[in-house]
Amino acid sequence: MTEHALAQVDEVLTELVEMVETARTLPMSSSCVIGREKALDLLDALREVLPAELIEARRLVAQRERLLAEAAERAEDSVRTATESSEALLADARAEASRIIEAAQDEQQRLVSAAGVQQAAVAAAEQLTSQAQEQAGQTLALAEQAAAKLTGDAHGYASSTLAELVDHLQRLLSTAENGRDALGRQLP
Repeated sequence: MTEHALAQVDEVLTELVEMVETARTLPMSSSCVIGREKALDLLDALREVLPAELIEARRLVAQRERLLAEAAERAEDSVRTATESSEALLADARAEASRIIEAAQDEQQRLVSAAGVQQAAVAAAEQLTSQAQEQAGQTLALAEQAAAKLTGDAHGYASSTLAELVDHLQRLLSTAENGRDALGRQLP
C-alpha cells in the first residue's frame, strides 16, 4: 500500500473514531447518535482507497498459483525426459548386448562345425561367448549408470527449481502479509 493511500486510510479512520467519541450519548444507554451522512461519506472514502490494495493482493495470489503450476509442469517434463532418455539408453544397450551375443553364437557355430579344428573351435567359441557376455554386461551396467545419473540430475534440477520458487513465493507472501498487517494496525 502506498504512503499516500495509508495516509488516506489513517485520516478517514481518525475522523470516524473522533465522530464516535464525540457523538451524543442517548440517556441511560451506551448508544450514541452520529451523523449518518458524514459517516457514510467517510466509509465511502475508505472504500475507494482499499479496493486497489485488495486487487493487488489477489493478483499476487494468482501469480503465486501460476508460478507453482509452471514449476510443477517443468519438474514433470524434466523427470519425463530423463526417464525417456534412460529407457532409450537401456533399450540400445540391450540391443547391442543381444547383437554381440548373437554374433558370438554364430561364430561358435561356425567354428564348431569345422571338422579339423573342433576342439579349438569349441574353446574359442566359449571364450568369445564369455567375452561377449562380459562386454554386454559392462555395456548394460554403463547404460544403467547413465540412466540413473540422468534421472538423479532431473530430480535434483526439479527439486532445486521448486525450492527457488518456494523461496520466491514465500518472500512475496511475506510482503503481502506485511502490507495486510500494516493495514490491520491502522484499523481501530
